[in-house]
Amino acid sequence: MYYDDHPPAHFHVRYGDHRAILEIGAAAVLAGDLPHRVLGMVVEWAALHRAELEDNWDRARARAPLTPIRPLE
Repeated sequence: MYYDDHPPAHFHVRYGDHRAILEIGAAAVLAGDLPHRVLGMVVEWAALHRAELEDNWDRARARAPLTPIRPLE
């Protein structure tokens, strides 16, 4: 996430040379692309951590420190 980023609430994903932006609410790709397997893992992770992502989105908009979110295990 970036401070003062534009709506809708989203997060940025980087995987090798691939980049994507995913909406938090639907975990839908807004821009970019990821390999199918990676996208599936990111969507699963986002679903598990939706509340934390939404909280960090609010923190970023308020220019407050973000809280770490556990990776997919």
